[in-house]
Amino acid sequence: MSGSRMRRVDQAVRQVVGDAVAKDIKDPRVGFVTVTDVKTTPDLRHARVYVSVLGNRKVREASIAGLDSAHGIIQRKLANELRMKRTPELEFVLDETTEQAFRLEKLIDREITGLDEEQQG
Repeated sequence: MSGSRMRRVDQAVRQVVGDAVAKDIKDPRVGFVTVTDVKTTPDLRHARVYVSVLGNRKVREASIAGLDSAHGIIQRKLANELRMKRTPELEFVLDETTEQAFRLEKLIDREITGLDEEQQG
């Protein structure tokens, strides 16, 4: 399958899953979840759904468990909305890119602040 078609499939899956998480999932474990990316295999059998969750480690793990539990609902919505020959099996993965960026930013700020104090003293 061509690269541009795969990108369109990934984008469509991301949109449908994001809408389903926002509107259809009533599980209290699922907190503030954002679907950040989707990577579908070329044979369309599997899709890895990357999600970002606002909160601490416990909240993030609970949200992933809630999404895994609601897998059937999301899978059904995906099949109904996209009308693909084969609906990919979804796997939810925690996207920690945002957390890593915040940690890196704090380290840089701390380093810059430390350098400013040394230059003043």
